[in-house]
Amino acid sequence: MSDGTKKSGLKNWYRGLQYEFRKISWPDKDTLTRETVTVTVVAIVLGVIIATLDMILQYGINILI
Repeated sequence: MSDGTKKSGLKNWYRGLQYEFRKISWPDKDTLTRETVTVTVVAIVLGVIIATLDMILQYGINILI
């Protein structure tokens, strides 16, 4: 493959990349904030649930031992 073909392929790839980036719909600030808060709250709630279950199971295992 010659250098001219490599550069042409790279140009086409870059143009395709630019075209694909134009098709992305980026969220606005309000949506991004709301989704970030939602993910954070869900992660905290699941963490508390898992920690509680872990303590209950550990307590039950300690009683059996």
